[in-house]
Amino acid sequence: MRSFTSRVDRDLKLYHWMKLTREFEDRVSRLHAQNRILGGVYSGRGQEAVAVGCCADLEPADVIFPLHRDLGAMLVKGVDPGRLMAQLLGKETGLSRGKDSFLHGGDPAHGVFGGTSMLGATLPVACGTALAMKLRRDPHVAVAFFGEGASSRGDVHEAMNFAAVHALPVVFVCENNRYAYSTPQALQMAIEDVADRAAAYGMKGMVSGGNDLGAVLETMARAVRRAREGLGPTLVELKTYRYRGHSEHDPARYRGEEELIQWTSRDPIPRWETYLALRGHDVEKVRGETESEVAQLVDDALAFAEASPDPEPQEALEDLYATPLDVAPSAVPAGSEAAASYPP
Repeated sequence: MRSFTSRVDRDLKLYHWMKLTREFEDRVSRLHAQNRILGGVYSGRGQEAVAVGCCADLEPADVIFPLHRDLGAMLVKGVDPGRLMAQLLGKETGLSRGKDSFLHGGDPAHGVFGGTSMLGATLPVACGTALAMKLRRDPHVAVAFFGEGASSRGDVHEAMNFAAVHALPVVFVCENNRYAYSTPQALQMAIEDVADRAAAYGMKGMVSGGNDLGAVLETMARAVRRAREGLGPTLVELKTYRYRGHSEHDPARYRGEEELIQWTSRDPIPRWETYLALRGHDVEKVRGETESEVAQLVDDALAFAEASPDPEPQEALEDLYATPLDVAPSAVPAGSEAAASYPP
């Protein structure tokens, strides 16, 4: 469990992470408008409580499988903001050394598995990770994110069924932001809660408000505790909303103004500020100090990324295969890249 000196320390750190996430993503949106980002940009503005709340109390050895809107989850897990920005700018110092977009960036050293454009496809991988944890009797947890749109994919159902049958320590987090690109939930499924499907697999299902950080923390704490205690997987559905389009090139004209106003009024950051005020904090002071701090962090991250070198063409085929471990040299195919790098 992450160590905090006090409730005050924890409450303020959670606020810091949400503000850092929003500042980072807003800066990335502006950079994209300036044609400085390589690849697509998928803003998670409005979903900060999901990304931060799901990972705030995880242990370093726990592994997450984030989506394209879970930048905050990566920051909470310890990914360096500079490397994350370098990833977006396609630099050598990025998570994939300039070989891929932000969407596919991972950081195994901090328990972050790289995503895929086929959203939901990492859930079976999360099951494999959780199975390894169970076989090794490691008290760790895999947390796999997916959207309500991805919940209609076959591999999502297969992963949940497998996890339930084998009582794996995995938490499936459905970030239900109401739209699978432009398709509203009502045109995709005839149920109100994705978590209703949990019973069919024989697992626990939970539904919570994804814009309420306190509710996310409480729900995730219960799900993670069940996984650590060997009680199997949990399907957690968090009701939230993205303020921007599916991507920066999507004007989201399929949404009505009234709907956007209603959800914007439920912004997770002002809600947490209300909580801080009721706890006795000077919110104006905390907001000013935090905004100054996170702006500097993002400035430093951008400066690091811009000063980083571009990847060299001759490095394009590096990092494609892992060098086999504890394998006799005779088992490595002659002439392969692995054989060339295998220690004598």
